[in-house]
Amino acid sequence: MRSRSFLGLNPKGFHRLHYTEWGSPDDGTIVCVHGLSQNARSFDALAGNLQSSHRVACLDVVGRGQSGWLADAAGYNYAQYMADANALIARLGVDRIDWVGTSMGGLIGIMLAAMPDSPIRRLVINDIGPFVPKVALERIGAYMVGDNKFADMMAFESYLRKVYAPFGPLSDEQWQRMATHGARQNDDGTISPSYDPAITDAFRHGPMIDVDIWSFWDAISCPVLVLRGAESDILLSDTASEMTRRGPEAELLEFTGIGHAPALQADGQIAAIRGFLGA
Repeated sequence: MRSRSFLGLNPKGFHRLHYTEWGSPDDGTIVCVHGLSQNARSFDALAGNLQSSHRVACLDVVGRGQSGWLADAAGYNYAQYMADANALIARLGVDRIDWVGTSMGGLIGIMLAAMPDSPIRRLVINDIGPFVPKVALERIGAYMVGDNKFADMMAFESYLRKVYAPFGPLSDEQWQRMATHGARQNDDGTISPSYDPAITDAFRHGPMIDVDIWSFWDAISCPVLVLRGAESDILLSDTASEMTRRGPEAELLEFTGIGHAPALQADGQIAAIRGFLGA
């Protein structure tokens, strides 16, 4: 794994974008983008598996992980995320990519894939779709807008185990890695999640409304694989079924005993992605 960074541009100035890179630049390129409160290291298991056949670039979306924070919280929006993703693709120096996106990363992928002349060859979206009910967004907001300061790493890991329980069964080692890569130490020695608290402003200043971007979905023409946790409240069963019948008529694969969202660390989840991308 290699740690890389470059500058993105926002209306108030430049910001630094970090990504991890795996595999050889001579191979086909896969871009992985994480969920709302996660970071590039969420894809370590997947990227480590795929690097034998592909170059894999995992982005820290601005305001998360090792990427910079924006001076104006209003800049945390999908137009900025799409522009930053495009800048990453340009930096990678390729005309075509495959995209793997979890939750927020999947929404970014849907929007990019819907654009004319999109560079996305194949799209994998993990537990997200063109309709998200507001009640599910309110659930996520409820745990993100709290103080979220923890005395030590043990307390932080305990918090992650609680709020990310829908990810499905993970080993102690996997939870520990998630905590290590998802932590930020504050000046007073306490631990917080590794994202700018300002990314939660949309939840603080609601009210929440349903997400409805079916018009983007219907414009996608590339092959799409949809992964769904069978107990997900973000990607509803009816929405997932409709995604197989309209737009790109996606292939759907569900995982039992999992909610939002499959962690993409289990062998079966990784194998499904590898098979779809021809890796």
